[in-house]
Amino acid sequence: MANDASTSVENTIAFTGNGPQTLFPPPCNATITYDTLNAVRTLTITYNGLNCNGTRMRTGVIKVSIPAGVLWKNAGAQITITYINFKVTRISDGKSLTFNGAKVITNVSGGLLRNLATIGTVTHTITSSGITITFDDGSQRTWQIAKQRVFTYNNGIVISTTGTHTDGSTTDIAEWGTNRFGNAFVTQVVDPMIIRQDCNWRLTAGHIRHSRLVRTVDVTFGLDANGNPTTCPGLGAYYMKIVWVNAAGNTVTVILPY
Repeated sequence: MANDASTSVENTIAFTGNGPQTLFPPPCNATITYDTLNAVRTLTITYNGLNCNGTRMRTGVIKVSIPAGVLWKNAGAQITITYINFKVTRISDGKSLTFNGAKVITNVSGGLLRNLATIGTVTHTITSSGITITFDDGSQRTWQIAKQRVFTYNNGIVISTTGTHTDGSTTDIAEWGTNRFGNAFVTQVVDPMIIRQDCNWRLTAGHIRHSRLVRTVDVTFGLDANGNPTTCPGLGAYYMKIVWVNAAGNTVTVILPY
Protein backbone atom coordinates (compact mmCIF):
# COMPACT_ATOMS: atom_id res chain seq x y z
CA MET A 1 0.00 0.00 0.00
CA ALA A 2 2.86 2.35 0.84
CA ASN A 3 4.50 1.48 -2.49
CA ASP A 4 1.31 2.18 -4.45
CA ALA A 5 0.92 5.54 -2.72
CA SER A 6 4.50 6.77 -3.03
CA THR A 7 5.00 5.64 -6.64
CA SER A 8 1.65 7.13 -7.69
CA VAL A 9 2.72 10.41 -6.10
CA GLU A 10 6.04 10.29 -7.98
CA ASN A 11 4.13 9.87 -11.25
CA THR A 12 2.22 13.13 -10.62
CA ILE A 13 3.90 16.43 -11.54
CA ALA A 14 1.61 18.41 -9.23
CA PHE A 15 2.98 16.44 -6.25
CA THR A 16 6.66 16.31 -7.20
CA GLY A 17 7.17 19.49 -9.18
CA ASN A 18 8.84 17.73 -12.08
CA GLY A 19 8.25 14.87 -14.52
CA PRO A 20 8.07 12.32 -15.99
CA GLN A 21 4.58 11.21 -15.10
CA THR A 22 4.91 7.54 -16.02
CA LEU A 23 8.15 6.36 -14.42
CA PHE A 24 6.46 3.65 -12.32
CA PRO A 25 3.71 1.31 -13.50
CA PRO A 26 0.31 2.00 -11.92
CA PRO A 27 -1.21 -0.47 -9.42
CA CYS A 28 -2.83 -3.47 -11.07
CA ASN A 29 -6.64 -3.52 -11.29
CA ALA A 30 -6.97 0.00 -9.92
CA THR A 31 -8.01 3.39 -11.20
CA ILE A 32 -6.47 6.69 -10.11
CA THR A 33 -8.23 10.06 -10.07
CA TYR A 34 -6.66 13.42 -9.26
CA ASP A 35 -7.66 16.71 -7.63
CA THR A 36 -4.73 19.11 -7.94
CA LEU A 37 -6.56 22.46 -7.87
CA ASN A 38 -7.51 22.82 -4.20
CA ALA A 39 -5.57 23.76 -1.06
CA VAL A 40 -5.01 20.08 -0.37
CA ARG A 41 -4.08 18.09 -3.45
CA THR A 42 -5.30 14.50 -3.57
CA LEU A 43 -5.04 11.39 -5.63
CA THR A 44 -7.51 8.59 -5.07
CA ILE A 45 -6.73 4.95 -5.87
CA THR A 46 -9.82 2.74 -6.23
CA TYR A 47 -9.05 -0.98 -6.22
CA ASN A 48 -11.19 -3.68 -7.79
CA GLY A 49 -9.22 -6.83 -8.54
CA LEU A 50 -6.08 -8.87 -8.04
CA ASN A 51 -2.66 -7.45 -7.23
CA CYS A 52 0.03 -7.78 -9.90
CA ASN A 53 1.23 -11.14 -8.54
CA GLY A 54 -2.29 -12.58 -8.44
CA THR A 55 -1.96 -13.52 -4.77
CA ARG A 56 -4.40 -11.05 -3.21
CA MET A 57 -7.73 -9.50 -4.11
CA ARG A 58 -8.03 -5.81 -3.25
CA THR A 59 -11.15 -3.64 -3.09
CA GLY A 60 -11.87 -0.24 -1.62
CA VAL A 61 -10.08 3.09 -1.69
CA ILE A 62 -6.93 4.76 -0.48
CA LYS A 63 -6.72 8.54 -0.73
CA VAL A 64 -3.34 10.27 -0.78
CA SER A 65 -3.18 13.96 0.10
CA ILE A 66 -0.51 16.67 0.30
CA PRO A 67 -0.90 20.41 0.95
CA ALA A 68 -0.65 22.65 -2.12
CA GLY A 69 2.81 24.18 -2.35
CA VAL A 70 4.50 21.19 -0.70
CA LEU A 71 6.64 19.15 -3.08
CA TRP A 72 7.22 15.49 -2.29
CA LYS A 73 10.86 15.68 -3.40
CA ASN A 74 11.77 18.06 -0.56
CA ALA A 75 13.14 16.86 2.80
CA GLY A 76 10.42 16.79 5.45
CA ALA A 77 7.52 16.66 2.98
CA GLN A 78 4.59 14.56 4.17
CA ILE A 79 1.73 12.74 2.49
CA THR A 80 -1.31 11.42 4.34
CA ILE A 81 -2.80 8.10 3.26
CA THR A 82 -6.42 7.51 4.24
CA TYR A 83 -7.87 4.00 3.98
CA ILE A 84 -11.57 3.76 3.20
CA ASN A 85 -12.91 0.20 3.50
CA PHE A 86 -9.71 -1.07 1.89
CA LYS A 87 -10.05 -4.86 1.92
CA VAL A 88 -7.26 -7.32 1.13
CA THR A 89 -8.19 -10.99 0.64
CA ARG A 90 -5.53 -13.69 0.44
CA ILE A 91 -6.33 -15.90 -2.53
CA SER A 92 -4.74 -19.04 -1.05
CA ASP A 93 -7.23 -19.34 1.83
CA GLY A 94 -9.79 -16.53 1.46
CA LYS A 95 -8.70 -14.79 4.68
CA SER A 96 -9.14 -11.02 4.63
CA LEU A 97 -8.36 -7.81 6.47
CA THR A 98 -10.20 -4.51 6.00
CA PHE A 99 -8.41 -1.25 6.80
CA ASN A 100 -9.84 2.14 7.79
CA GLY A 101 -7.94 5.12 9.13
CA ALA A 102 -4.90 7.17 8.18
CA LYS A 103 -1.13 7.12 8.28
CA VAL A 104 1.57 9.62 7.37
CA ILE A 105 4.62 9.04 5.17
CA THR A 106 7.45 11.55 5.63
CA ASN A 107 10.21 12.00 3.06
CA VAL A 108 12.92 12.40 5.71
CA SER A 109 15.91 12.65 3.40
CA GLY A 110 14.27 14.33 0.45
CA GLY A 111 14.77 13.08 -3.07
CA LEU A 112 12.72 10.90 -5.39
CA LEU A 113 12.94 7.17 -6.00
CA ARG A 114 13.28 7.82 -9.72
CA ASN A 115 16.72 9.32 -8.97
CA LEU A 116 17.78 6.60 -6.55
CA ALA A 117 20.57 5.20 -8.73
CA THR A 118 22.16 8.65 -8.71
CA ILE A 119 21.50 9.96 -5.19
CA GLY A 120 22.09 6.61 -3.48
CA THR A 121 19.61 6.69 -0.59
CA VAL A 122 16.08 7.89 0.14
CA THR A 123 14.58 7.54 3.63
CA HIS A 124 10.86 7.53 4.47
CA THR A 125 9.09 7.07 7.79
CA ILE A 126 5.57 5.66 8.15
CA THR A 127 3.55 6.46 11.26
CA SER A 128 -0.04 6.06 12.45
CA SER A 129 -1.69 6.61 15.81
CA GLY A 130 -4.44 4.17 14.89
CA ILE A 131 -5.52 2.05 11.93
CA THR A 132 -8.76 0.10 12.40
CA ILE A 133 -8.47 -3.53 11.31
CA THR A 134 -11.62 -5.58 10.65
CA PHE A 135 -11.19 -9.37 10.59
CA ASP A 136 -13.24 -12.01 8.78
CA ASP A 137 -15.54 -12.54 11.77
CA GLY A 138 -16.38 -8.82 11.95
CA SER A 139 -14.26 -8.12 15.03
CA GLN A 140 -12.30 -4.88 14.97
CA ARG A 141 -8.95 -3.92 16.48
CA THR A 142 -6.67 -0.88 16.38
CA TRP A 143 -3.01 -1.01 15.41
CA GLN A 144 -0.33 1.68 15.64
CA ILE A 145 2.58 1.96 13.21
CA ALA A 146 6.13 3.37 13.45
CA LYS A 147 8.47 2.30 10.65
CA GLN A 148 11.42 3.58 8.70
CA ARG A 149 12.04 2.53 5.11
CA VAL A 150 15.45 3.14 3.55
CA PHE A 151 15.61 2.83 -0.25
CA THR A 152 18.97 2.06 -1.87
CA TYR A 153 19.98 0.86 -5.32
CA ASN A 154 21.73 -2.45 -6.00
CA ASN A 155 20.78 -4.00 -9.34
CA GLY A 156 17.38 -2.41 -8.74
CA ILE A 157 15.60 -0.86 -5.77
CA VAL A 158 16.27 -2.36 -2.34
CA ILE A 159 13.90 -1.49 0.55
CA SER A 160 15.06 -1.97 4.15
CA THR A 161 12.33 -1.60 6.79
CA THR A 162 12.93 -1.20 10.53
CA GLY A 163 10.82 -0.29 13.57
CA THR A 164 11.28 3.07 15.29
CA HIS A 165 9.04 2.94 18.38
CA THR A 166 10.28 2.26 21.91
CA ASP A 167 8.10 1.16 24.83
CA GLY A 168 10.03 0.76 28.07
CA SER A 169 12.94 -1.56 27.39
CA THR A 170 11.40 -2.85 24.15
CA THR A 171 12.93 -1.16 21.09
CA ASP A 172 12.61 -1.36 17.30
CA ILE A 173 8.81 -1.73 17.45
CA ALA A 174 7.13 -1.42 14.05
CA GLU A 175 3.50 -2.23 14.98
CA TRP A 176 1.59 -2.64 18.21
CA GLY A 177 -2.01 -2.94 19.34
CA THR A 178 -4.47 -5.79 19.87
CA ASN A 179 -4.65 -8.96 17.79
CA ARG A 180 -7.77 -10.75 16.57
CA PHE A 181 -7.99 -12.74 19.84
CA GLY A 182 -8.04 -9.59 21.96
CA ASN A 183 -4.43 -9.93 23.16
CA ALA A 184 -2.07 -6.96 23.24
CA PHE A 185 1.03 -7.40 21.08
CA VAL A 186 4.13 -5.64 19.86
CA THR A 187 6.02 -6.55 16.69
CA GLN A 188 9.72 -5.72 16.68
CA VAL A 189 12.01 -5.74 13.66
CA VAL A 190 15.07 -7.50 15.06
CA ASP A 191 16.87 -7.52 11.70
CA PRO A 192 15.75 -5.26 8.82
CA MET A 193 13.08 -6.58 6.48
CA ILE A 194 14.61 -6.49 2.99
CA ILE A 195 12.61 -6.34 -0.25
CA ARG A 196 14.53 -6.44 -3.54
CA GLN A 197 13.37 -5.42 -6.98
CA ASP A 198 15.80 -7.88 -8.59
CA CYS A 199 14.02 -10.71 -6.77
CA ASN A 200 10.59 -9.76 -8.14
CA TRP A 201 9.91 -7.38 -5.22
CA ARG A 202 10.02 -10.27 -2.73
CA LEU A 203 10.93 -10.28 0.94
CA THR A 204 14.46 -11.67 0.85
CA ALA A 205 15.61 -11.33 4.47
CA GLY A 206 14.55 -10.14 7.91
CA HIS A 207 13.72 -11.18 11.47
CA ILE A 208 10.66 -10.07 13.42
CA ARG A 209 9.55 -10.82 16.97
CA HIS A 210 5.96 -10.87 18.20
CA SER A 211 5.85 -10.43 21.95
CA ARG A 212 3.60 -9.67 24.94
CA LEU A 213 1.46 -12.63 23.90
CA VAL A 214 1.13 -15.99 25.63
CA ARG A 215 4.35 -16.91 23.78
CA THR A 216 7.07 -14.81 22.19
CA VAL A 217 7.36 -15.82 18.53
CA ASP A 218 10.41 -15.17 16.33
CA VAL A 219 10.11 -15.34 12.54
CA THR A 220 13.11 -15.26 10.19
CA PHE A 221 12.66 -14.77 6.44
CA GLY A 222 14.75 -15.37 3.31
CA LEU A 223 15.61 -19.01 4.01
CA ASP A 224 15.77 -22.27 2.05
CA ALA A 225 13.78 -25.40 2.94
CA ASN A 226 16.43 -26.37 5.52
CA GLY A 227 16.19 -23.04 7.31
CA ASN A 228 19.43 -21.57 5.97
CA PRO A 229 19.80 -18.09 4.40
CA THR A 230 19.58 -18.27 0.62
CA THR A 231 19.83 -16.12 -2.47
CA CYS A 232 16.84 -15.29 -4.64
CA PRO A 233 15.16 -18.59 -5.60
CA GLY A 234 13.74 -17.21 -8.82
CA LEU A 235 10.16 -18.42 -9.12
CA GLY A 236 10.67 -20.94 -6.31
CA ALA A 237 9.60 -20.47 -2.71
CA TYR A 238 11.41 -18.69 0.06
CA TYR A 239 10.95 -20.19 3.52
CA MET A 240 10.39 -18.63 6.94
CA LYS A 241 11.44 -20.17 10.24
CA ILE A 242 9.04 -19.71 13.16
CA VAL A 243 10.39 -20.38 16.67
CA TRP A 244 8.70 -20.30 20.10
CA VAL A 245 8.93 -22.01 23.49
CA ASN A 246 5.84 -24.07 24.39
CA ALA A 247 4.19 -24.52 27.78
CA ALA A 248 6.44 -27.48 28.59
CA GLY A 249 9.52 -25.32 28.07
CA ASN A 250 10.48 -26.95 24.78
CA THR A 251 11.61 -24.93 21.78
CA VAL A 252 9.36 -25.48 18.77
CA THR A 253 10.60 -24.72 15.24
CA VAL A 254 8.44 -24.71 12.12
CA ILE A 255 9.70 -23.95 8.59
CA LEU A 256 7.08 -22.87 6.03
CA PRO A 257 7.21 -21.57 2.44
CA TYR A 258 6.01 -18.12 1.50
